[in-house]
Amino acid sequence: MSDVQQYLLKVDEDKHGAQTIAERTAQSLVSKSKTLIDVVQSLGEYITDEDASTRSKAITYLSLVISALPHTTLSRQQVQVLCQFLCERIEDGGAIGGLRKLQGLGRFHTDLAIMTFRALVEHFQDLMIRPHSQRLQILELLNDLMSNHRAALKSLGDNAIIGITDLVSGEKDPRSLMIIFSVLHVIMVEWDITSLAETLFDSAFCYFPITFRPPRDDPYHITAQDLKDRLRGCISASSLFAPFAFPQLLEKLDSTSPNVKKDVLQTLNACASSYSVAALANWSTTLWDSLKYEILNVQEEDLAEDSLATVQAIARRLGTGLTSASQTTHLARFLKPIINECKEQLQEPQHKKAKPAGQILSSVAASSSIALFLTVKAVVPSLLTLYQDADSIVSQKALLEVLVQIFIAAVARDQTFGMAHSPTDAEYPLAPFKDRLFELFSQALMSIPSEEMSFRLVALKGLLHLCQIRNYLQNSEIGMVVQYLNEIILAEDPGGREEVKNEAISALVDISKSKPNLIMDITFPAFIANLPDRSTEEQTGYVITLEGLARLSVEKSISDTLIRRLLGKLETVLQETEGPASYAQALLSTIDYVLSRRDLPTDPNLSSYHERIVVGYVSKAALASVGSGPPILAEVATLEILGRLVGKIVSALDEHRRRSVAIETYTLFAERESPFVPVLHRQKVPEKQRSTMILSTWILASVGRAVNKNADALHTVADNVNFHGLLHELTRLALVETVPLLRYYILKQIALLVNRSSTQKDLSDAMEVMRDPSKAAQIDLTTSVDVTPVVFWIAKALLLRLAATQEVLEHILGLLSNRVRGSASARGFGLLLTADEVVSKAHGANIRLLARQKVFSTCVPKIASDFRTADSFAKPNYLIALSGILKDVPTEVMTMEIATLLPLLLQSLDLPDQQVKAATIESLVVISQESPLAVEGYMSSLVNRLLQAAAKPSENIAVSYTRE
Repeated sequence: MSDVQQYLLKVDEDKHGAQTIAERTAQSLVSKSKTLIDVVQSLGEYITDEDASTRSKAITYLSLVISALPHTTLSRQQVQVLCQFLCERIEDGGAIGGLRKLQGLGRFHTDLAIMTFRALVEHFQDLMIRPHSQRLQILELLNDLMSNHRAALKSLGDNAIIGITDLVSGEKDPRSLMIIFSVLHVIMVEWDITSLAETLFDSAFCYFPITFRPPRDDPYHITAQDLKDRLRGCISASSLFAPFAFPQLLEKLDSTSPNVKKDVLQTLNACASSYSVAALANWSTTLWDSLKYEILNVQEEDLAEDSLATVQAIARRLGTGLTSASQTTHLARFLKPIINECKEQLQEPQHKKAKPAGQILSSVAASSSIALFLTVKAVVPSLLTLYQDADSIVSQKALLEVLVQIFIAAVARDQTFGMAHSPTDAEYPLAPFKDRLFELFSQALMSIPSEEMSFRLVALKGLLHLCQIRNYLQNSEIGMVVQYLNEIILAEDPGGREEVKNEAISALVDISKSKPNLIMDITFPAFIANLPDRSTEEQTGYVITLEGLARLSVEKSISDTLIRRLLGKLETVLQETEGPASYAQALLSTIDYVLSRRDLPTDPNLSSYHERIVVGYVSKAALASVGSGPPILAEVATLEILGRLVGKIVSALDEHRRRSVAIETYTLFAERESPFVPVLHRQKVPEKQRSTMILSTWILASVGRAVNKNADALHTVADNVNFHGLLHELTRLALVETVPLLRYYILKQIALLVNRSSTQKDLSDAMEVMRDPSKAAQIDLTTSVDVTPVVFWIAKALLLRLAATQEVLEHILGLLSNRVRGSASARGFGLLLTADEVVSKAHGANIRLLARQKVFSTCVPKIASDFRTADSFAKPNYLIALSGILKDVPTEVMTMEIATLLPLLLQSLDLPDQQVKAATIESLVVISQESPLAVEGYMSSLVNRLLQAAAKPSENIAVSYTRE
């Protein structure tokens, strides 16, 4: 039995096996055990069979054989014979695959490309009625010919264009449309389409607007936006399309569908940006007449924004290459009706159309230097007159907002076009109005009652933008603005007007980017002088001052000086023996914020920060804990802030210096004769001394793995205590600690130590402590000690590094059925995967990428199975544990177990715990968005439970419920 006969017998039942037969035939041709003539002759009776299906299968067999051949197997003559053979039988189907293979061969010449293209065109009516998959192959062949043999097709001239437009008509499949739009775009851009412009345009525009919605699990990943972008590229490809595109697009702009209108506006923008000036000018006024309605009568904000962008695109295109502001230019003729319309709307500045009118003026003015000049010249004088005659603050504010919009356009012009000057002289178009504008906005900011916040905010923004216009205001004038802003921040009574102060700080930050010297000379001294030398209960104004200084520390020179001054202030404050610690804490927080914006590893001042802050303040804090140092540094809140600051600095040190810091983890740089004694291995330590464990935690975190790389490094941490001894001692401290915050930091130390441990023996020790913390700490169980936090922090440390994962999870899951510890253990699951600022990769923690997925995939099935057999008292524990895990699991991981999760989540909504309900609803929101079909079967019970949860919601539940 011949290969073709075997193929025909097998193809309907086993396509893969049939393809293997064709590949075997190809291998025979390569080895020359068969000839091409033998293969073609073997098709004889089948390619002339009356059954079209048989003919198609036979041709498909030949195509598969050709596709399986190496590129160099066929001779030039064989390529030609096969091409002709397949073209003659193209209507039988199956030939397309072979032709795609042939056209990619180096021996496939121009005449063969033309022959193939003509075969497609001559039989397009037969080809286009075939199923989507076969039509896609035809279009892929056309795309191949356009890519590899474009010159051959182009030589056919208009005949090729007509043939292609026939081939691409009436398509719906998104894959085919992507190819069609690509092919058409090439023709529109590269070929002479003068005589067939309308035909080509129609072939593309017939698909507008795109209404395609991909299925949820679309394997091709083609979005509606992909199709829209390619179609938009076709419509905007040639200026010859202007007479056809603009009328039809404007007609569709009347659609009631927001999506269609948005698509039209974005396509108009693309056309305006790419069509020639001459083509666009003929339609510019017509376009404005249609677009202004969308802007002035705002119905949808995004549609108004798209309309503004389109008007700006038209102005930008019409202004391309202009060097003259003559009123006879296309740009001037386009702007004239726009400016007149906007000036008319601004006659009543309090009217709702005044604001969009200002946006229009700003939009066109920002399009080019000439447009800015024409707009300013026509509009600003009338705006100043209207402002002078305005009889209410509302009208004045509206007019100021329009002026601010024009200033924004001027700033944008500088950023886009650089130092381009006005076309009539060497000055900017706003130059003649500088003094009047500066005076007007200054008065509006400083002379208007402070109660008029919105008015003053507009004035503040106006002055800022005047400062940002390049070479517009002199340094002395910008300096006056800086003084105004300083006065607002420092001198004005807040009285609920923090918004103005915050905007003033933001304005100073913006000015500092271009004029840092003015900030250093004017603002900086004023702010520093405003800081008190001591803290009192009554003083709180320093908060806004410190916030301003922190935000102003963008430039390195400013931040260097600021840190020095703040440290000086802090030294003074620390000398106080009484008074609140809030001021010192604010100073430390500001220093922390400023340093967080610096590249500390390369900072030349890093050594100074190490000595002054790390060594200096940590040692003072140690002394303060025994009553020999600044009392403020013994406050827990102060130690937390100082710890974070120390952590930042130490993390930036080189390894050698980090090792030297590691030695002081518990001694805290205290000298030998110092009264401070480390907390470890002491009984009944006073609370103030125990509070220093906060600093020890941050130091242990920030030295990274320097303390865990080998035994010697670990021994330096605490007087030659090994891992076993240190872990047991920290466990003891955590179990006996009565202050929750201090216990929290000790637990973090335990987690860091376990997570960064380096030997199997260390991990075994950690597992033993996790199983029985009280035994490791040698604590009598008769006392009421909760060992659960220790268990779960050690579990967290091990799970994040995927160490003994199965054993750890089995142990903590087993705790859920414990009558005594089950409830606390259930809440412990919320800790396992939650990100922590101390136990983090930044601090050398070993966190594996698949940790969350592993914990989830192990816990969820186990929780689901144990829940079904659990005692009634334990069932809530399993649901609480589940919610604790889900809150930190990525969406794509969660959806893998939807069938298991949904019944449990529904029962979780019946629990009285409000936090569990909120977490459950968050999970249900994700599941319903990602897999709505999976939720359909539970809709009735889900809706009932959500309604019950919403009847008496906490704040978290209300938020989750409304999102659902």
